[in-house]
Amino acid sequence: MAGGRYRVGVDAVEVGRRIPFTTMFNFRDVGGHAGHDGRRVRTGRIYRSDSLHRIDDTDREAFAALGVRTVIDLRRPYEVERDGRVPHFDGLTWHNIHPEHAEWGERPYRPGTDLARYLADRYADLAGTGTAGLAEAIGLIAEDASAPVVVHCVAGKDRTGIVCGLTLAVLGVADDEIAADYALSTEAGERYRAWFEATGRQSGHTLPVLTCPAEAMTLFLAELREAHGSIEGYLRHAGVTDAQLAALREHLLD
Repeated sequence: MAGGRYRVGVDAVEVGRRIPFTTMFNFRDVGGHAGHDGRRVRTGRIYRSDSLHRIDDTDREAFAALGVRTVIDLRRPYEVERDGRVPHFDGLTWHNIHPEHAEWGERPYRPGTDLARYLADRYADLAGTGTAGLAEAIGLIAEDASAPVVVHCVAGKDRTGIVCGLTLAVLGVADDEIAADYALSTEAGERYRAWFEATGRQSGHTLPVLTCPAEAMTLFLAELREAHGSIEGYLRHAGVTDAQLAALREHLLD
């Protein structure tokens, strides 16, 4: 597999270790965490990433080696039109699922304010307006036949972080582990920004927005439970069925 650089399966990556690509900077296996009843989230089943449209000839073989069947692209339709979508691979199905939410520019971050609080509030807003899209994404992840799945947005931190955070919570992963995985996107954001600058492009992001304080995710999950009784309660409210919640645990836990 790509000269042995990308090993996929039980030992594909350590928890939180990214899979290196040339022009994707936030690609990593979501598996390996401890979940319900001591069972572990399976590796090689669900990945998270920044946008896959940049896959080129250099990375094509390594990506193909992962055997991805389903891509869940959380970007807005205009973002897809602007940048393009994942290239064609045999056996891969692409879904563009946009959870409705306000543009970042409508409620910009103000330097000097609490970034974790700002992000948690934005995530809560998305959870409130984007129920249909979130339920559709979680429903796809719940289908055994969809795996391996890649979930991505633009930078792979906010929309992707919410979908992966909700999924891991259903699997019984502790909030601090979910938050630690989310926080890894800070370093990835730095690589992402550096690449844009080095290639003479503008990323459209500033450093604070690319920063992912773990507290933002812990606040979001805690407050979602407070409002809905549990993460499962929120997802049922969004439209995820009990059968889908059970299916998530069945095929994503060892």
